[in-house]
Amino acid sequence: MASERTEELYKLLSSRGYPKELCAEIAYKNMNTDYTATRMIGYLYRVTNPRIEDLIDEMLAILSDREEILRKKEAERAQAAINEIYRNGL
Repeated sequence: MASERTEELYKLLSSRGYPKELCAEIAYKNMNTDYTATRMIGYLYRVTNPRIEDLIDEMLAILSDREEILRKKEAERAQAAINEIYRNGL
């Protein structure tokens, strides 16, 4: 079941006249978290009618940002575990 933000993104993309298959691919397969869907919705409100190439480029940039955030959080958890070992030993 898709989130409300994902549904909103799909409806916004389709209302802008993009092909239904592209809308589904973007909203349901790639931008299927609230974070990514919200970022893409914001982009679509700032840039009224981006070309398909620009839309895909923005999608890839958003996904790249999300991956970087996840890597940073993982590194922070690992560092916290190391710090705990230094403080308390094994």
